[in-house]
Amino acid sequence: MLKNRENEPNLFQMYLPNILNLSHPLCKLADSIDWDDLHESFKVLYCEDFGRPAKSVRLMVGLHYLKHLKDVSDEEIVSGWVENPYWQYFCGEEYFQTNFPIHPTSMTKWRNRLQDENLEKLLESTVKSGLKTKTIKPGSIHKVNVDTTVQEKNIAYPTDINLYYRLIQHLVRMAKLHNIQLKQTYERVGKKLLRKHSGYIHAKQMKRARKVRNKMKTNLGRLYREILRKGTVELIENENFMHLCNLTQRAMAQTRTSKNKLYSVHEPHVECISKGKAHKRYEFGCKVGFASTSKEGFIISAAAFHGNPYDGHTLQKTLSIAEKVTSFIGNLKDVYVDLGYRKHDYTGDAKINIVGRSRRNLTRAQRKWYNRRSVVEADIGHIKNDHRLKRNYLKGKAGDKLNVVFSACGYNLRTIYRRIASIFFTLLYFLGKMAKLTNYFVLESKFCSNLVLELDCNVK
Repeated sequence: MLKNRENEPNLFQMYLPNILNLSHPLCKLADSIDWDDLHESFKVLYCEDFGRPAKSVRLMVGLHYLKHLKDVSDEEIVSGWVENPYWQYFCGEEYFQTNFPIHPTSMTKWRNRLQDENLEKLLESTVKSGLKTKTIKPGSIHKVNVDTTVQEKNIAYPTDINLYYRLIQHLVRMAKLHNIQLKQTYERVGKKLLRKHSGYIHAKQMKRARKVRNKMKTNLGRLYREILRKGTVELIENENFMHLCNLTQRAMAQTRTSKNKLYSVHEPHVECISKGKAHKRYEFGCKVGFASTSKEGFIISAAAFHGNPYDGHTLQKTLSIAEKVTSFIGNLKDVYVDLGYRKHDYTGDAKINIVGRSRRNLTRAQRKWYNRRSVVEADIGHIKNDHRLKRNYLKGKAGDKLNVVFSACGYNLRTIYRRIASIFFTLLYFLGKMAKLTNYFVLESKFCSNLVLELDCNVK
């Protein structure tokens, strides 16, 4: 019979510093972050005398840093953490662990507790790490580039008929939950109408497609009114049902020229933003603003904006975050923006330089920094493609704020990581060169000594 060994001490635990190369860039990156400062800032989110003991701040922050550094999901970062001892060292473990640290849903619950000041602290921590590793210099924040882009939400491409069908499905689910007997659910009929509509659109038969779309809208109205007639007081007072009713009324009332249109049922705050791109005319999500150092392209501010504001009206908030994040270094002096920031709302002390097409009457130094303005666009491209900004999977407006800040943190950490790695591998290269030269001189000395012995024997 097997004994229960869960409570027995593990005599064969592996001490991580003994099995890792502590000169590895990820170890150096972990040592450069001030985890004690993060612990002091985040301890207000924890309660000492309620519930089971919480996971450490370093574990939770480290998992989120690694998630956006490596561009993986919550599930992948937790499963990869068990397999990768360097990830465990980054998150503060002393011994190699073979069990999952948390359930992936714990990352969502932890994110939902964060406030704006916590997000600024996360970004500030990467700036301090950049200064410690000399990735950026204190004087780098004097010249800053600012630009905006669109953070797309994880929704299907919105069409009216798909929106009507999704509302039908949600209303039917709500009715079944409250035991309301419906004359007809319109789910099977709606699926057939969807197939018809896609066929007519493909064949360019727009009048027939419009009739099918109107039929789906009629079915939605019938179902909505029937549920209101048969609904109980409990259902009518239900907060989720009232929210669903508001969405249904918005969808049925909006026209092609309406403002603040509804594009998604599960993400009703999504906006349609036209960027004038040839390959993608419209993007559905929210506008985000970034501020980066002109010299290194290091992100010092990241913020999400709702309501599709004009670029110039996002400058005040973007730079105010940058000033808070870099307050321990100094003040911003020169800010370089494109023509979209004309008539901006910034009222601070920094000088706003609007970079146009002309470079006349500029000194050589001014021309240099004006030309560096476009660096921020390349930074945004890297954040989108490599650090989970291209498609936001986090829910709600809070998810928009969280994703943009964590993406900026992931980009900064990758910049620091690559600098450490370049030094590390350059050192390895020169050590290899030195080892080859040492072996060469050893072989030469052995050959010469053997030759001298041979000559001595021959003389004798």
